Amino acid sequence: MKRALLLLALVTVVAVPFLLRPRKLATVGNADEVLVIITPHNEALRYEYSHGFSEWYRAKTGRTIAIDWRVIGGTTEITRFIESEYVAAFQNHWTKKLGRPWSMEVQAAFQDGRLKPDDSPADDTIELAARRAFLGSTISCGLDVFFGGGSYDYIRQAEAGRIVDSGILQLHPEWFGDGVIPQSFTGEQYWDPEGRWVGDVLSSYGMIYNRDVLQRLGVAHEPRQWDDLQDPKLQGEVALCDPTKSSSIAKAFENVIQQQMHRRWVQLVRETGRKRTELEAQAVAEGWVMGLRLLQRIGANARYFTDSSQKPPSDVVQGNSAVGLCIDFYGRAGHEHAESRIDGTSGRIGYYSPPDGTVLSPDPLAVLRGAPNPAAARAFVEYALSMEGQKLWGFKPGTPGGTERYELHRLPIRRDFYSAKEFLPHRSDPEVNPYEADNPMIYHPEWTNSLVREMAFVVRVMCQDTHPELVAAWQAIIRAGLPAEALAVLGDMSAVTYPEMNGRIKQALNSRDKVDEVRLASELAGTFRRQYLKAAEIARTAPR
Repeated sequence: MKRALLLLALVTVVAVPFLLRPRKLATVGNADEVLVIITPHNEALRYEYSHGFSEWYRAKTGRTIAIDWRVIGGTTEITRFIESEYVAAFQNHWTKKLGRPWSMEVQAAFQDGRLKPDDSPADDTIELAARRAFLGSTISCGLDVFFGGGSYDYIRQAEAGRIVDSGILQLHPEWFGDGVIPQSFTGEQYWDPEGRWVGDVLSSYGMIYNRDVLQRLGVAHEPRQWDDLQDPKLQGEVALCDPTKSSSIAKAFENVIQQQMHRRWVQLVRETGRKRTELEAQAVAEGWVMGLRLLQRIGANARYFTDSSQKPPSDVVQGNSAVGLCIDFYGRAGHEHAESRIDGTSGRIGYYSPPDGTVLSPDPLAVLRGAPNPAAARAFVEYALSMEGQKLWGFKPGTPGGTERYELHRLPIRRDFYSAKEFLPHRSDPEVNPYEADNPMIYHPEWTNSLVREMAFVVRVMCQDTHPELVAAWQAIIRAGLPAEALAVLGDMSAVTYPEMNGRIKQALNSRDKVDEVRLASELAGTFRRQYLKAAEIARTAPR
């Protein structure tokens, strides 16, 4: 009997882990279907969506499905990759199937959203013929779904014709309205009226900070506004990401500029007593310059400009930087990591989003033209917007409908998620309701949306390409007590004013000849270097 009991105990010890282990996902090699998704989302999100969608899809269709994730970098790298793949695919379609000669005119025209083919194809120019052929085709880039990033990138993809209607607006019209997913909120568009893209989670931007480092530097107050990042005591202590590599950080920088435009507008009304409508254009132009000057000083305090938007919060948690500008969920996750794994309840790490300095932006998803598995791609969109998919963003691991392993700390886009009281015990951030935030900034897309790429380019040239000279000038100015004359020279934005951005800078960046962009970058870098050297010299000779 003793031997039998011992044997039974041994079998139990060996068998229980196998019985309780999570059911394995179908793999690309053995699943009934495969869905290819390209995304900038991190491994935690990919893991949870693989599990959640595969189970939902099996229950709905009776078939197994595996997600083949393609991760090549940030959203900027993804959009460039998608564009290059469609160029190659369309060239093959145009020359091999249609038997027509390829040219740079055809390459530029087939993805030009400004070209609108009419009902008279016989009258088409070569450019219109290329555009018509592309829009009427199902050529593929080999991918099914584009998942994550900013709405700016999806609007560009929609205009080019590289993403198509997923049918979700017709399938679930009850989801699209003010009660569930509003068309827009605080000025941000949350879904495309033609159904080509739709947001499924919300993002805002803010500052993650290390209280121990702030105390060591003598910074009296925790950061509560973007302006706080220009504090001279933070020199070399601000962790930033390259806005030309990360669309989320480019969006954050755009928010900084829009806040300055709003502030200048209010100031002008107060000073002049004139109507707001009469002062809007002036406020936008002057606020643009104010915003660039603020970004320049923040850049002067930068420890680095990294390619990865995940590095700044990590460095702040580790104490390598005092403050990092980041997307909200990285900030909340960094705070949680420090509290639960490092410090217990010490409160060493904080995160704050300036309510009047950031908007709630959607992270969309879309079905790509010529998707190899269009039915599964459309099903993925449906799952992501269903309450089952939304719970993954905001529920704790192990809760009913929640994640299996990771806490994602994201804000679901569905408004009815936040009104469901029964969800509160399961939510990661039960106190957060983005639709009831105090004093939210109203986004004006007509002010800056068409200049996001140009703005990122200017910040790169002004702060990254010339960083040694900028830092040297800023240090000299700080030592001299911030003399006004030196600050004026440092912040001279006459080369990158609002009219210049909409004029020659936009023209160079959109030129078919890429040499124009390189030439402009060299010219502007030279201009800023001269300014920085002059500002440093003024500071060194200024009376103290």
